[in-house]
Formats: sequence, C-alpha cells, structure tokens
Amino acid sequence: MKIVANTKLIRRNSLIGQITIFSSLAILVGSFLISIRYPNLYIIAYVGLLLGFVLTQVGIYYGSRFGRSPRPDEMLNKSLEGMDNRYSIYHYILPVPHVLIGPAGIWVLQPKQQLGKVTYEKNRWKIKGGGVIQGYLRLFGQEGIGRPDLEVKTEVENTEKYLHKVLPDVELPAIQAVLVFTHPQTVIEADEAPIPTVSAARLKEYIRSTAKGKTISPEKVKEITSALGEG
Repeated sequence: MKIVANTKLIRRNSLIGQITIFSSLAILVGSFLISIRYPNLYIIAYVGLLLGFVLTQVGIYYGSRFGRSPRPDEMLNKSLEGMDNRYSIYHYILPVPHVLIGPAGIWVLQPKQQLGKVTYEKNRWKIKGGGVIQGYLRLFGQEGIGRPDLEVKTEVENTEKYLHKVLPDVELPAIQAVLVFTHPQTVIEADEAPIPTVSAARLKEYIRSTAKGKTISPEKVKEITSALGEG
C-alpha cells in the first residue's frame, strides 16, 4: 500500500498542540495564583481561567491527532498493512483527513480513539466504561464521540466535490465510508448504526469483504491517483 501524507502539516500541528498545551497550563496556574494572592483581581483571574480552559481544549484536539504516537494516521496504516500497491491511502492531502483509494473503491476513513463500549441505540451514539481514569478523561477534556454519522456524511460530500473538481470528466464510483475505533480494547455494539462501524483490527477485512464483486479497474484507480499527484 502506498502512503501519501502531508508530513509538513502533521509536524506543524503537532507543534501547535505542544505550544497550546504548555501555554494553557501556564495561564491556568497563573490565574489560580492571582485569584489567591490578589482577590481584588478576580475578573482577570476568571478571564485567565476561561482562556486557559479554551486553550486546553485546542491543545487536546491537536495533541490527540498530531502529537501522540501512534497517531490516527499511523494506526490506520498499521490496520491496513498487507494491502498491495494498487491501494493508496491519503492523510491530510484531500479536503478530509483520511481517504483510501484502490480496487475496493474510494473510502473515507474516520478514526476514533475512545476507549469503552460503543453503542448506537435509539438514534444515539453512546460510549460507556473504560474504567475510572477513562471516565475522568471523558468528563474533563477528552473528546466525546459526538455525531460521527453527520461528520462522515460531510466528509463524503466534501470528497465527492473535490474529486469531481479535479476529475470533471471521469465517472467516479460511489464513495464509501467507515468509522474506525482504533483502541484495541474498545468494544463495538453498533449494528444499527447509520454508518459501518468497525475496530481497526477488522478494517482491512471489512473493506475487502464489502468490495467483493464491486472492484474498480486498475486503469480507473491509476487515473484517480494520478490526478491526486500519486501513481
């Protein structure tokens, strides 16, 4: 499998995450000390605490995606090991973070790193368990699961628009999508979910099984990847 990654963006965003986290810690500590030593400056302390909290969230966002190794892109690469060079995976090259292109079609991959039991019931995503520490992280900082179905829908639409722009005269296959939980201990019970949801360990098998009898030609794959600057 060919890996095409925007390493410059990854390094830049990793640095942003580090700077933001350290800055937020400094602001939070400073604001706390001001609130203790100079009670009359409570407004400044309050504003500082608020700013520190916002910067913490920004730092967590960048740090979880670009700072810690293995990063989401690295975990996707590992889960797809063994796919031959007819496949290319793009990280932060297209308008969406992760796209796989090959004989199995065009796939938007959305990785999630949460630990716990993932369920989809009554039109709602939930994640439970993972232990006391994980519960604390979910309460104070770690991203929630959100609405991945809506996120994926937007990513698919953006991918379609981009590919039609760079390949205006090419008939493209329907873009598929899959939600991938990368933590090895995450349990998934989401058969009714509006988008396919799998563990990273099952990603390669899922794509191959879904693509049986629906493969696109090597010529089409070459045409698409060449337009993206690869192949």
